[in-house]
Amino acid sequence: MKIRIHIYQALVNRIPVIQKKYYKLRLEKPGTRGRLYAWASLLWMNLLWLAGFRDMQEEILYPDSRKSIPERPESQLSLQKTPEELAEALCAADIISFDIFDTLILRPVAAPADLFFFVGEKLHFMDFERIRSMAEQEARRKAYEDTGSYEVTLAQIYGEMENKTGIPGEEGMRAEIETELAFCYANPYMKEVFSLLQEKIKNTEKKIICTSDMYLSPDILHAMLKKCGYVGIEEIFVSCFEQESKAEGKLYRKIARRYGENLRYIHIGDNPESDEKQAKEAGWESILYRNVNIAGMPYRAEDMSVVTGSLYRGIVNGRIHNGLVGYPADYELGYIYGGIFAVGYCRFVHNYATVHNIDKILFLSRDGEILDKVYRRLYQKEGEAGLDMSCYEAEYVYWSRTVAVKLLAKYDRYDFLRRFVDHKINGNYCLSDIFRSMGLMDILADFCGEANGQNDKTIAERRSGLAPESCLTDKNAAIVKEYLISHWSEVLTHYEDSMEAAGRYYRRVLKNCSHAVAVDVGWAGSGALSLDLLVKREWKPDCEITGIIAGTNTFHNAEPDATEPFLYTGKLVSYLYSQEQNREYWKWHNPGKTHNLLVEQLLSSKEGSLADIVTDKESREGYRFVFKEPDTEPGQVTQIQRGILDFAEDYQRYIPEYYRKSHCISGADAYAVLKILLQSKVSTELEMGI
Repeated sequence: MKIRIHIYQALVNRIPVIQKKYYKLRLEKPGTRGRLYAWASLLWMNLLWLAGFRDMQEEILYPDSRKSIPERPESQLSLQKTPEELAEALCAADIISFDIFDTLILRPVAAPADLFFFVGEKLHFMDFERIRSMAEQEARRKAYEDTGSYEVTLAQIYGEMENKTGIPGEEGMRAEIETELAFCYANPYMKEVFSLLQEKIKNTEKKIICTSDMYLSPDILHAMLKKCGYVGIEEIFVSCFEQESKAEGKLYRKIARRYGENLRYIHIGDNPESDEKQAKEAGWESILYRNVNIAGMPYRAEDMSVVTGSLYRGIVNGRIHNGLVGYPADYELGYIYGGIFAVGYCRFVHNYATVHNIDKILFLSRDGEILDKVYRRLYQKEGEAGLDMSCYEAEYVYWSRTVAVKLLAKYDRYDFLRRFVDHKINGNYCLSDIFRSMGLMDILADFCGEANGQNDKTIAERRSGLAPESCLTDKNAAIVKEYLISHWSEVLTHYEDSMEAAGRYYRRVLKNCSHAVAVDVGWAGSGALSLDLLVKREWKPDCEITGIIAGTNTFHNAEPDATEPFLYTGKLVSYLYSQEQNREYWKWHNPGKTHNLLVEQLLSSKEGSLADIVTDKESREGYRFVFKEPDTEPGQVTQIQRGILDFAEDYQRYIPEYYRKSHCISGADAYAVLKILLQSKVSTELEMGI
């Protein structure tokens, strides 16, 4: 036994990179074949390391570099029989046995041992997860030496823990049991199967039992099953109390002797070795249920902090791969990639509001529509106080770059000309398009005549070619800008009505506010900065607006430093990355590769963008909004938003309140998930423009 341990230490634990790869292989490939494959790989990795090959180190440091979205929706890869079909198959037996963990019961973590992180926090003990795992190994080693069996109880494990750490055994066991009960939830697929099965076998002699290789007692497992809604189970057989295991096949034979070997038995579980192979060798029928975390692991982000990453992977795999529903691809985009981003961003906004005593949160259209919904899902319920803590007043407000640039023309002529003229040079826009976008169609005829020195269209076209149908090019853009500058006072008069209407709107929005935050996706932060300037100079001088953006301009932008002074002073705050934080993502994120577009797609809205705010004397408010035609597909938006909101709901439901309240998902963790989406070959039909 000692020789075996020394060999294990030398091959597995001596080199951290090899240890991580080996543990990952054991998780991904359970069963005898998986064990043999892992040991063969272990020997090969050690030989490569001795020979000087270090490529595997890069794979561990950057585990997500080759990951991408599968061609088909993930959930459709894990579809099971319908609950009705499986229940029908199960009820053919006299004794129906269910595995418990990762079959009837799920936990929102990527690996069972990850729950020990939360036990350790509960006990205020550092490095608890590693020590707890070692203590279990040691307890099993001693049990084998004493009894010839590796089966141990929780009491035996915490006896070892008490010797190693000084943590009283009873206190440690209580903390672990409380944690297990707090985190467990019913597998949605198996819950339906179980309910249908109970209905089918009522008034018969057929029995439902549970069979588990586990160190928890039947009483504790019964409490967990009851919490998850599983009642009416005849008996729970646990390896540590029976001193026989499924892994060796002996527990199946013991159960058969108990109920009668002439009966028909069937077992369902997630382990190919102990739940399928050993059951069949014991004369039982068996059905293998694919482990949700093994199914989802090839697609999940791993380059995340250990606790947040485990919770994220556990939540996503538990819904997407439980086998109950095949979701549309757009739903999965929202749930898998947009969900953690939106939840993390909203918690970041809420925490900022708490620290800085913010009076109101403004979610700017259109990206703010789903963020506003998520924020209310996290912190409000039907207008009541927040679910986690008191909710700040929040409102979804209408704003756009188009409106901002027009209203700021009196303060920032450069940006006006840059966005409406420079950005469209040689873009196949005719002059009528340019003047229409500026709201200056009534002066277009004058421009064409003045630009050509003639009012006669025929002469004008012959002499210089400038007419409403002429394309804006690098050769005539200067003429357009010179005309606008020379008629600047006339240009500004076109926006006076909008300035008055927008003022009425935002004075209402910011009533009784001295400090608000404007939340937008990004990227320069112009939405929030423009709103702040107009509020201060035109509408409500006593109110401060701070901009919170998901991400900034990056290394790949033509103007990467445009808003750096505002980020430096805190006038702008970024969640995902900036020049000062998560610089590796700031360098990697590339608008030229549609990265901005894909993130905006996750936060898309069915509405068209705001074209104008105009006075309306007939309305009670005195203003109305004018929108552009929608540029998104409504069905796609509905599915993406539904996925994001379902993730927010699962986040609330499966993570105990204490851990939700005490933690904010970091921008680095949220971006690690987004990065898999952004590096995949994903196309989009969304067109985002001014």
